[in-house]
Amino acid sequence: MTESSSPKKLSTILPLIIAGVGLVLLGVAAFALLPKPDSQGSTTEYSTIPLEVNYAAPDLSLTALDGTPTSLADYRGQVVLVNLWATWCPPCKAEMPTLQSFYDKYQADGFAVVAINDGDPTADVTQFVKDYALTFPVWLDPKYVATEQAFKSMNLPSSYVIDRNGVIRLQWVGEISSAMLEKYVTPLITE
Repeated sequence: MTESSSPKKLSTILPLIIAGVGLVLLGVAAFALLPKPDSQGSTTEYSTIPLEVNYAAPDLSLTALDGTPTSLADYRGQVVLVNLWATWCPPCKAEMPTLQSFYDKYQADGFAVVAINDGDPTADVTQFVKDYALTFPVWLDPKYVATEQAFKSMNLPSSYVIDRNGVIRLQWVGEISSAMLEKYVTPLITE
């Protein structure tokens, strides 16, 4: 090997070494940003934060999955979380166990979840409810009345919390965590 070929080899290898070190550092940084387990071994929950609002709940009547006509007015006197969702929506699927758990915990305190499906076929909704073991009311909205007219939201999932007097106090766009439900909805239930 001659002296003139050594710097040429180094100029070829040096960018590869720098790229390799950069990839290792990128991997270390990504690992450092992963959620850390808490003392019980679960990871930190991420969630959108609700917008605090104050306006009257819409007059909305639809049909429940079991075929019963129903209305938001039927829930006056309860705190109601209206969840607009679809069977094909990944964040909708992800939050359903959280909504079910929160419903189970606070149902006896006058809390209800009303899950309004955004246009899926009834058979798909029925299978989804069975697969996720949902016990809260599920309404069908084949004509998109809830999203397009009543709540004027084209985002799924979207959730609205209605207080006992029929006033929407919170609204979310995106997946809700149990921590956010506890922080924002529990005080409305106990007011």
